[in-house]
Amino acid sequence: MTIFVQTLDIAATDANADAPAAAARETRPTVAIKDTIDIAGTPTRAGSRSLEDAPPAATHADVVGNLLAAGWRIAGKTTMHELAFGTTGINRWAGTAPNPDFPDFVPGGSSSGSAAAVAAGMVDASIGTDTGGSVRIPAACCGVFGLKPTFGRVSRQGVMPARSTLDCVGPFAADMASLVACMAAIDPSFGPLPALDDIGGGVTIGLLETDADAGIAAAVRTAVGAAGLPVEAVTLTGMRAAFEAGLSVINVETWAACAALVETGLVGEDVAVRLRNAARTTVEEVARAEEVRAAFTAEVDALLERVAVIALPTMAGPPPLVAEAGDTSRLVRMTTLVRPFNLSGHPAIAIPLAPIDGAPASLQLVAAKGADELLCAVATLIAGHIADRLPKTG
Repeated sequence: MTIFVQTLDIAATDANADAPAAAARETRPTVAIKDTIDIAGTPTRAGSRSLEDAPPAATHADVVGNLLAAGWRIAGKTTMHELAFGTTGINRWAGTAPNPDFPDFVPGGSSSGSAAAVAAGMVDASIGTDTGGSVRIPAACCGVFGLKPTFGRVSRQGVMPARSTLDCVGPFAADMASLVACMAAIDPSFGPLPALDDIGGGVTIGLLETDADAGIAAAVRTAVGAAGLPVEAVTLTGMRAAFEAGLSVINVETWAACAALVETGLVGEDVAVRLRNAARTTVEEVARAEEVRAAFTAEVDALLERVAVIALPTMAGPPPLVAEAGDTSRLVRMTTLVRPFNLSGHPAIAIPLAPIDGAPASLQLVAAKGADELLCAVATLIAGHIADRLPKTG
């Protein structure tokens, strides 16, 4: 079992010293970094043997530089699903992160180690990336908070893959205050959370109809209702089409980024098979996916003109057990409710709920593009009302 593939202790130098004073260093909040994000002087291997001999990064990724400038201390790089192309987090080469509070279940992927580091209490926050749920799914599996910001809001300079129309860098934390602080560090434009009472027209939550298990659906309704905000039932007819279209886009963009690595013969067979299948994505499929992207984005935008946030489960059912994770038929429902919002680019956050029959459960909130602060304000309100029922991390 592995959470950190490399332990580090990096902090920005003080203005009047060659290195941070020891006392000051110890008081800085700690953060772990997914191994697709460059840290100067360390290799970025993305959990893959095909990158075992990668040279050290020459410079920090923007998010790493921003964290250091904001006074955070880098504790290390975390393991992940190989090449960020999987939802379980199982990695037989770099090591699979344990799920600290739910050890029988997978930690979720692809940002598995980042979620596990927070759940284990090893760091104050961590950074992952989310192309089709890869922050929100591990957050849901490990019982922590995870935010996918609005697409393009947080810099991806120094992040693998270099080009993506879906991928977002986002934070994990065990509580909303730490999540907000980390988000403000990686995105200097992130402002104070709005006072919900001061928002013109009030804040209404749209409770989305889904095919989630009855227990999870009920838990989401209860959590949303506890906040005391107006709630109305809503639908999104394009969810299924957006889920499928998102996979087409992920396939073509991941194959473009990783084809040369597959040719080395060093990529794990499970990921290599998926990548070779991804290579079969046709131009026509991508064109149709872009049509779906436009239509679904418009549908979500229109709904968010009526309600402030959309609420739904993060996952439709419990995560797969580690013992069953090799059965891909059990993995399909992991991303049906998250991937559509990568395609549309809207910000989305996973909020842990009380376990259901011993399995982790999670609420997802979605807001309008650019309304990340409002999203976090509503999440903070809900989390405050259900705090006594949340998993205890660390």
